[in-house]
Amino acid sequence: MNKIQILTIGRHPEILQTVVRLVNNNPDWHCTGVITDEEAMAAFTSQAFDLVLLGGGIEKQSEERLCNVFKAHKPGIIILQHYGGGSGLLSAEIYEGLCGVKLG
Repeated sequence: MNKIQILTIGRHPEILQTVVRLVNNNPDWHCTGVITDEEAMAAFTSQAFDLVLLGGGIEKQSEERLCNVFKAHKPGIIILQHYGGGSGLLSAEIYEGLCGVKLG
């Protein structure tokens, strides 16, 4: 079985590292973390991601630009926002995005 590929974009290196580690704790998921818009677009166009996770600190203009690029490249891509709240919330948000159902 292939792992779910998740691209996580965050502006704070320490927080990004923690989110990547937490996501990768799930044996069915593989997370790639990037900080800049340029890194995000390069990763997205060179790898097949199933889900994009937007962390805190991303400016509205960057968020809109990234979402437009991602949807143009892969119209069905799942894009979620995560602003913190612990590993349980993070996992629930990802499961919700993947399954299209609200958990809890």
